[in-house]
Amino acid sequence: MPFYPSPGVGGHCIPIDPFYLTWKAREHGMDTRFIDLAAEINAAMPAYVIQQLTEALNREGKALKGLRVLVVGLGYKPDIDDDRESPSYEIMNLLADHGVFVSYYDPWIRTIPRHPQSSRWVGCQSIPWEPGSLAGHDAAIIATGHRVLDYDLLRKSVPMVVDPCGVIQPRNQPGLVRA
Repeated sequence: MPFYPSPGVGGHCIPIDPFYLTWKAREHGMDTRFIDLAAEINAAMPAYVIQQLTEALNREGKALKGLRVLVVGLGYKPDIDDDRESPSYEIMNLLADHGVFVSYYDPWIRTIPRHPQSSRWVGCQSIPWEPGSLAGHDAAIIATGHRVLDYDLLRKSVPMVVDPCGVIQPRNQPGLVRA
């Protein structure tokens, strides 16, 4: 099974199964440091992505507070409408906590549904994927690398894009931040 870069791990079973494995291994006296470390790193990824955005803005003499940031993708993996345990919500919460005006786009999730992770955002609507709507943002974070999106349009419309999913090529574009 291939694994691709992203700003964290989501879904109903993926984050839970390793903890069950750890619990079972400990019942038999086995050490699971590697699993615990992976979980710790994955849990820290949303904050790391925000840190990368903040550092890129600082290099340009800009502050995060008051900016308009677009989060691209709510699904916990590309091309699905399942947003349970998605790291996108943690990214959105962290941005809002820093005084950022947050909006999102997801072709499969037009309205944010109610579940524990989305409580702050229930009912919010996806913006249209068109130049005028995208251009109203100071930065974008690609939280889910949906394959159907025109990332060239995003790059042309938004001055700074943080791409922890590695979907934008070539990698050495001005305003493109690899997280």
